[in-house]
Amino acid sequence: MLRNKKIRLFKPSVGSAELLNIKKIFKSAWLGYGNKVNEFENKFSKFIGRKYAVGVNSGTAALHLALLSQNFKKGRKVLVPSITFSATAAAVLYCGLTPVFVDVNSDDLNISLEDLKTKYTKDCVALICVHMGGHLCEMDKIQPWAKKKKLFLIEDCAETCGAIYKNKKIGNWSDISCFSFEEKKIMTTGDGGMLVLDKKKDYEKLKSLSFHGWDIDPWKRHKLSFNKNKSFTKHWNYEIKNLGYKYNMNDLMASIGLAQFKKINSFNKKRENILKRYLQGIKSCKYISPTYPYNLKNSSYWLFSINCDYRDDLINFLKKKNISTAVHFIPLPLNHLYKKFKRGKLFNAYNNWKKIISLPFFPDLNKKKVDYIINCLKTFDKKLIKKYETL
Repeated sequence: MLRNKKIRLFKPSVGSAELLNIKKIFKSAWLGYGNKVNEFENKFSKFIGRKYAVGVNSGTAALHLALLSQNFKKGRKVLVPSITFSATAAAVLYCGLTPVFVDVNSDDLNISLEDLKTKYTKDCVALICVHMGGHLCEMDKIQPWAKKKKLFLIEDCAETCGAIYKNKKIGNWSDISCFSFEEKKIMTTGDGGMLVLDKKKDYEKLKSLSFHGWDIDPWKRHKLSFNKNKSFTKHWNYEIKNLGYKYNMNDLMASIGLAQFKKINSFNKKRENILKRYLQGIKSCKYISPTYPYNLKNSSYWLFSINCDYRDDLINFLKKKNISTAVHFIPLPLNHLYKKFKRGKLFNAYNNWKKIISLPFFPDLNKKKVDYIINCLKTFDKKLIKKYETL
């Protein structure tokens, strides 16, 4: 019986292809920053449609470096959505900048262009747009507004990969875009991230910042060590150009990523089919509805979330049925760290998050489990109807 088996919220889809690549890396005895990182970067940049990519060890590192690379003056402001993962605003603080929390749209939880116009001031230097849950921001409207205001635009693509918006792949709408390959994201490298961009100068700086500020990476030094030109003896030399970090991706992570990379389209198609089943299944529910206005064409959703005014009761009900749930996310300004920052009105964020529930959603979630979850939701919905509508 399914009710006796726990259904996870997320689960990475990994198998023999990833294991084979890992074995090859072990056999090569080069596990660190090497040629597989370069191969993965090149393939990923072409997939997204940007000139350059820089592999790092997390999506958080990607966001930090994206802001750091621009040398913004300390204290300047960065516009961020009020509902997002903590890393989005943490990256702002890492750089000595000030987050300005912007309200979200009531229908999709993405950053509100209307409130952006309200919260913007002349000391704002950047804007981070998050495609919340994989539901895409209105980049065709946000991008020209940001350009007009001379804001450095970052796409936080941690919750999507491979989606297309207005005939343009997500990751192409900004100055720099940041992806996450954390173990439960669209694709994984165990942990990891990637920056994609078009400016060579920024690319060179990001490569340096990601590995201690060096002007040459370890793999290039390794290759130079076999240069047989007798007059060339300084293959070991490097110049520290920037105050950098140990943020680099390694070949072990990249080998997993190269296997996962081949499956992105398949993952997204499986997610689309699961979403269709969920959406059709809860269509008749009166007290439960989808959080997002899901658009499944060319999509790459990370979350399946529902709204329910009786959220905590539903969470407890599903817990008894061995169904894992979560809430993505509590508005950042409600956290102690961010309470000191001015935020103005955040009506939609503060009201909508109270009814959000994320349900199990990953490519290998089978129909039997999806149907079991749907039936549990319907049962709970009927209980509410009986409780509140029966005379």
